[in-house]
Amino acid sequence: MPTNVYFSQKNKQEQFLYEDLVIESLKFYGQDVKYIPRESITIDELLNEDYARFTDAYDIEMYIENTDGFAGEGDLLGKFGLEVRDQATFILSRRRWEQLIGIFNNNINTVRPVEGDLIFLPLSRSMFEIKFVEHEQPFYQLSNLPVYKLECEKFEYSNEKIDTGIKEIDDFEASYASSIALDVSFGSRNGVVGEKVYKQFGTDGSGNPIRVTGEIARWERGATSSTVHIVQVGSTDATVREFTVGGNLESADESGVQWTINTAYGLSTTQTGILNPEDAIADNREFEVEGDSIIDFTETNPFGDPSETF
Repeated sequence: MPTNVYFSQKNKQEQFLYEDLVIESLKFYGQDVKYIPRESITIDELLNEDYARFTDAYDIEMYIENTDGFAGEGDLLGKFGLEVRDQATFILSRRRWEQLIGIFNNNINTVRPVEGDLIFLPLSRSMFEIKFVEHEQPFYQLSNLPVYKLECEKFEYSNEKIDTGIKEIDDFEASYASSIALDVSFGSRNGVVGEKVYKQFGTDGSGNPIRVTGEIARWERGATSSTVHIVQVGSTDATVREFTVGGNLESADESGVQWTINTAYGLSTTQTGILNPEDAIADNREFEVEGDSIIDFTETNPFGDPSETF
């Protein structure tokens, strides 16, 4: 027997009322978060990975479904160090997402939150990555789907470009990105965090400048010189290059501002006994040099390289 035609669950006014109550509840019991859409720059077809950047952040309220703390496996001590595997579930109003995020001219090309986008939770100063978007819970109440349920995990930074203009968020790149250190002489001014810098290596066959580029993550002024930490190192000619001693480190944001490079702590530069002083407990120097006197490469060693004795 068909349903009663006098009682319809698809009444628009009742659906709007239901959504209003959901939004009001989220505003009462939710948390203010930053929604950060992901923008893919290039895709590695071999590894099926993309190089991404995050340049926008939008304020919105979300409810944290977890009540007894973050879910997941928590903090684990593995062979590569401490791993934080916290998980969280955020509930977001569909209408509020369309009002505060979807209407902007941004890099979001879908009508809903997507996997790979980030959520910054100021309450715990944590960054979460969306792993799955459940859009059918609660299941068609009043024939309507008023919320998204975002299942998230703690964001594991892997050298993405983060430049939202919000210091709390951009600090993730400065703290976790692969960086190099340069000792530079005093210039006309100190460098500024986030400032684009480069060193020129001449020109190519077409007369275009060949440069090693980067971004200042930290600037430490000493008594006789300054130490600058640079992230997002690249080159303009798609060749692997490093900042080297000699020449000038120049600002790409302000013409005429430059500093002389006195020491370069790069991956291939030996300085103070270790290859990369960015890591205070690095022991790669010991493995590289002292390991030669420990490992036995003679013919009688089954784990050695007998070809060297022939």
